Amino acid sequence: MVDKNVVPEAEELDTEECWRLLRETGVGRLGVIVDGRPDVFPVNYKVEDNTLLFLTGAGTKTRAIDDGGAVALEADAVSSEFGMAWSVVVKGNAMRSDSTREALESLSKALFPWQGSGKDQLFRVVPDSVTGRRYSVTPGMRWRVGVDDATRAGME
Repeated sequence: MVDKNVVPEAEELDTEECWRLLRETGVGRLGVIVDGRPDVFPVNYKVEDNTLLFLTGAGTKTRAIDDGGAVALEADAVSSEFGMAWSVVVKGNAMRSDSTREALESLSKALFPWQGSGKDQLFRVVPDSVTGRRYSVTPGMRWRVGVDDATRAGME
């Protein structure tokens, strides 16, 4: 049984609200499968027509996407001022765009990765599902978890 005073209940967000929140931020974590294991990479993205666009360079992400294309992207934010946090997860397939027109248009969308140089490969994530949650964050919230002997010994 969960004490709701300790762990606030999450509000499930509808798809429209998820897309609105995704537009508010441009940074997420892209999950891919690398050598049969999950891996996560930060990416800058833009929302376009209920898809996500991101630029990246040749490397682990691009090889993983080319090997299968299935991805998950998670974006979130926390506002201590308003006592709220949210998380949105987009699951789907990423496809490389070989269109020079789309690559040039990405510049007009202000799609600039943190590491700008060498990030010239444009990908579009077409979602199969978009889900989200919103949480209340109580400033005085404490996790009431017992400290075992191993943890206690490490703190002393």
